[in-house]
Amino acid sequence: MTSSPEESPESVVRHATDNGVAWITLNRPAAMNAITPDQRERLISLFDDASADPAVGAVVLTATGKGFCAGADLRGGGRPTPGTGTSAGASAGTDTGTGEQERVAGDVARLIRRGAQRLIAAVLDCEKPVVAAVNGTAAGLGAHLAFACDLVLAAESARFIEVFVRRGLVPDGGGAYLLPRLVGPQRAKELMFFGDALSAAEAERIGLVNRVVPDGDLAGTAREWAERLAGGPTRAIALTKQLVNESLGADRAAAFAAEAAAQEINMTTADAREGVRAFTERRAPRYRGR
Repeated sequence: MTSSPEESPESVVRHATDNGVAWITLNRPAAMNAITPDQRERLISLFDDASADPAVGAVVLTATGKGFCAGADLRGGGRPTPGTGTSAGASAGTDTGTGEQERVAGDVARLIRRGAQRLIAAVLDCEKPVVAAVNGTAAGLGAHLAFACDLVLAAESARFIEVFVRRGLVPDGGGAYLLPRLVGPQRAKELMFFGDALSAAEAERIGLVNRVVPDGDLAGTAREWAERLAGGPTRAIALTKQLVNESLGADRAAAFAAEAAAQEINMTTADAREGVRAFTERRAPRYRGR
């Protein structure tokens, strides 16, 4: 689909870099920041750009209005199901001429791979640490977008909803991959089987959220965390992120080999040399992200 002039990808996904932090802001408050295909592509591009930009040391993902993200909004075909992850059931297929969609084998899987999964992978694979500042309801793909981030801050008014089961759908956007790794299989099944809304406080209690803050403190806390990360050793943090993300799918031998390789790579960076030098000279290190 093509966004209207009033909803260009640039206007509905704001982007700015300040003090080493790339701020990515979903900006469709009237739609609870449901993500269109154009928005998704811009988000993927921005995360890729952040990885390659030496001026960026950290990323904050947040949103305007009362919602963080209500899921995907695929208005290009069929009628979307509000709040679901992809609306794949309504969108995949071809029009038969009667207003109904004829299912074509492979369309739904292709839609998921090219859509929600690519977006979640862009967050997981971003070489800079990503902080989610969840300002309101995060449902379906919106919840998984937050959970894919490296650190999650939530406003007290935020809620998280595995809404798929309410629509008779299977979770997408990597939910069945992310949730068991964060809260264990039993808790993940509870969230996905029932689809109940989870408060920010409960999400923090079970380990989905790092910290809950008053609504008015969310942006300031996100800035504080992100600027602290941006001032750190960028490559060391990137390699650490990679090690942790891959650890749960690796056996001990593979994890130890990856750790040794990461150490070898990191010791070639200027920041590693500066960190060791600063320690021996008993002063604070001055990292440059190189």
